[in-house]
Amino acid sequence: MKIGRTESGFTLLEGMIATVILSVGVIAMGAMQGIAITRNVDSTELTLATNMASEMLERIQYNRRNVTAYAGIDTNNPCVLPAIQTMAQGDCVQWQAMMTNQGASGISQASMLTGVRGVVTVTPVVTNPPLNQSRVNVVITWTGRNMGTTAAAPRRVMLDTTIAPE
Repeated sequence: MKIGRTESGFTLLEGMIATVILSVGVIAMGAMQGIAITRNVDSTELTLATNMASEMLERIQYNRRNVTAYAGIDTNNPCVLPAIQTMAQGDCVQWQAMMTNQGASGISQASMLTGVRGVVTVTPVVTNPPLNQSRVNVVITWTGRNMGTTAAAPRRVMLDTTIAPE
């Protein structure tokens, strides 16, 4: 009569299979981390552009009686506004400085965006009876990093609102 041996432990083949499965999992986690970092860069760019557009809208809302003075502001062109519109002129110059990285500290949020440009359009809203409202559109465009690659990808944020004088 033979006495049976109980087998215990791993064979070499089982150990190799476990190592392959574990290494595939670690590689996949590393790839997911890389994707998360590139998405984070894209979301940072979008947040900065949205903040810059919101800031200009807030400036216009604060000076709502002179909303038409902001029509045609383009950060790629000099701020040429009527001399009596000093507040709008100052807002334009400050916004342009922020976009072109020439702020007081020399560092701006826009320095993280490539080819950033801001444009403001103001269009009168026709109502009956006339309410003297204006539709304000602020557009920020920049060249994104295209999900972390070196290829340029045009990006745009557009905020649109209606402003009425008090």
